[in-house]
Amino acid sequence: MSKWPVVKLGDVLMEHDNSVPTNKLTEVNLAGVYSFARGLFKRGLMSPNETSYKSYNRLVTDDFVISTPKAWEGALALVTEEFDGWFLSSVFPTFRANRERLMPKFLEYFCKLESVWGELKRRSRGIGARRESVHPKQFLSLDIPLPPLTEQRRIVARIEELDAQINEARELRKQIENDTEILFKQALSSHIDDSGWPTFLLGKILSEKPRNGLAPQSETDIGGRMMLRINAVSSSQTRYVDTSATKQVQLASETAEPFVIKNDDIFIVRYNGDINRVGKPAIYKGCNKYQIVYPDKLIRLRPNTKQISPDFLVFALNSRTVRTQVENLGKTTAGNIGISGGNVQSFIIPVPSLPEQRRIVAELDTLQAEVDAMKRLQAETAIELDALLPAVLDRAFKGEL
Repeated sequence: MSKWPVVKLGDVLMEHDNSVPTNKLTEVNLAGVYSFARGLFKRGLMSPNETSYKSYNRLVTDDFVISTPKAWEGALALVTEEFDGWFLSSVFPTFRANRERLMPKFLEYFCKLESVWGELKRRSRGIGARRESVHPKQFLSLDIPLPPLTEQRRIVARIEELDAQINEARELRKQIENDTEILFKQALSSHIDDSGWPTFLLGKILSEKPRNGLAPQSETDIGGRMMLRINAVSSSQTRYVDTSATKQVQLASETAEPFVIKNDDIFIVRYNGDINRVGKPAIYKGCNKYQIVYPDKLIRLRPNTKQISPDFLVFALNSRTVRTQVENLGKTTAGNIGISGGNVQSFIIPVPSLPEQRRIVAELDTLQAEVDAMKRLQAETAIELDALLPAVLDRAFKGEL
């Protein structure tokens, strides 16, 4: 509970009409309001006359705006200098603080409290989440703890100091994560790209030609067969196929049989709008008791194990040597970037001896395990950092900061 007097927000904040009739506007810079108190964002130039709104609200620095449809989700924002003169539609009412009693920045931090959003949700009206809305009077009826202006300035300064430290820690965490990724890529290049191994055309070291998967099939909720989704490979966080990324399809057994995946099958992404995902490989490990099949967005590779280890081939397909070849192919296509089985067979692959391949796989797997452990630690740190500012704000508005 706060040690300061508690007042109604409407005692220190009033709705301020900054509306401009649509027929007096030709082209405006339109803004939007992020949910979860993340501020304003720029949508860009638009013609108000192409909409049904009769007016638009002009933004003024240090005014405050709310989204009537989404205020209960934290769509509340202070207008910064960057957005002075921009516009919001009429569903975003604007408010102005009594500067003799309330700092706009103090209000902004108050409205970052999840408890504020929860109270707005309780007061909102409508049926279902998509129809709930917050009237300006409901917003102004909120209770706010109100210390003197000098104390507000001190609290804002302290919150900003702590927030800067939190952001600095976030940047450091991201840098550590990036450094671990770079470390692994350097190790991959050292073992595969820069060791002078003999090279072969991929088509010469496969036991069969690359094969595209099944064309799209009708999905079903029950009684179907599981089929991999493209993100089983494109979004896999490891070198393994993510078998949780599946869907059920209606498929006859005789049609499915040639596309049932087997242990040590390698799949690569055939096409994607993101060049970094095109050609991305993953290997399947297991007995496939559910007879999972794969879609035409993936290409299956079955290596000749007398020449190349399937595990080594996955690493080789992620090497700089191969990625450069994929990216060069991508330069010649527009929109979704694709590769064919013929393209894949022409990839030049570094191939050391089988004992050397096994050694490299063991070393890279050990390093990958260390990288994954670091990522898990960084993910835990990210959660802890995300919880810090809400904790700081909670203490601040209880008068404990």
